[in-house]
Amino acid sequence: MKLEGSETGDSMKKFVLALPFIAGALVLFFILDLMLGSVNIPPDAILSILTGGEIKETWMHIFWDWRVPKAVTAVFAGAALALSGLLMQTFFRNPLADPYILGISSGASLGVAIVMMSAGICGAGAVFASVGLMGDMSISVAAILGAFAVLLLILLISSKIQSNITILILGIMVSYISGALVTVLLQFTDETSMHTYSLWTFGSFTGVTWSQLPIMVFLLALGFILSFCLIKPLNALLLGEQYAESMGMNYRRIRIVIITTTALMAGVVTAFCGPIGFLGIAIPHFCRSFFVTADHRVLVPGCILAGGIIALITDIISHVPGTDIVLPLNAITALFGAPVVIWVIVRGTKFGRGVTT
Repeated sequence: MKLEGSETGDSMKKFVLALPFIAGALVLFFILDLMLGSVNIPPDAILSILTGGEIKETWMHIFWDWRVPKAVTAVFAGAALALSGLLMQTFFRNPLADPYILGISSGASLGVAIVMMSAGICGAGAVFASVGLMGDMSISVAAILGAFAVLLLILLISSKIQSNITILILGIMVSYISGALVTVLLQFTDETSMHTYSLWTFGSFTGVTWSQLPIMVFLLALGFILSFCLIKPLNALLLGEQYAESMGMNYRRIRIVIITTTALMAGVVTAFCGPIGFLGIAIPHFCRSFFVTADHRVLVPGCILAGGIIALITDIISHVPGTDIVLPLNAITALFGAPVVIWVIVRGTKFGRGVTT
């Protein structure tokens, strides 16, 4: 098997030519996300805000304290989920793999459930509150700890086994166990905590504050850098593990880096935004089809840009501009992502497009 040089070269040229338009689309939807919502802010008002002109105090508050963090979060979270999905689909050579296939999201959800629902178990909520664990970062910290615990388990077992299928099954089983524990906790919690947890599972880009944003951006940017460093190994993995090893690559080390990078990005997004579905599975396929390639030199930056654009679009739709209605983000991402998954299954798209025998 080999990557066709002319095809990958054409794809790279197409990406370079399309880059100004894709970047322009990202900027456009970023601005629209700042403008549209329950209160629509006109373009001239945004310009006045940015230039320090006279503007309504309400608009100023909405813009800086609400919409700017939300839009930045959407860009980074969408890009991270798209990259995570790309890494998992290449690693498992499975077109239906997503960022949460290793159980990272389930571990994060369990951590959040323990904090949110502990108030109904032996008065533990008062204990958490007394030591300051119910503050601004409590949910994010709990989610990160839960995701980190699952990551350690996956890395420990992956160091003992060679089969990727075994790792895949392990991740699925961890998801089931975590889900079962959350279900048990639900039986002992109060309605308020249960409702709060349910809202968190809907996913949202609006919960990240200015104090949390630098932490999220730094961690996700680290994941982006690691993804770029993995471009060559990912292209080699398209042709199989033996080919990657024949190229002088340490497959075990590559596997650990891929799993860690995916867990970092998926875990951080889940921690700050909740478990957001379908973006990670759909966007890599969208990029493969649009650029007609499996070359990760194109797909990695393509997924970053496309992930940010599509996340912004879903955020705009979920807030139903001009109304007070806010739809669950996961409902909108499902409406986008589910048809893509159906298309992949029905069309029988050959994974690794751009790879020939």
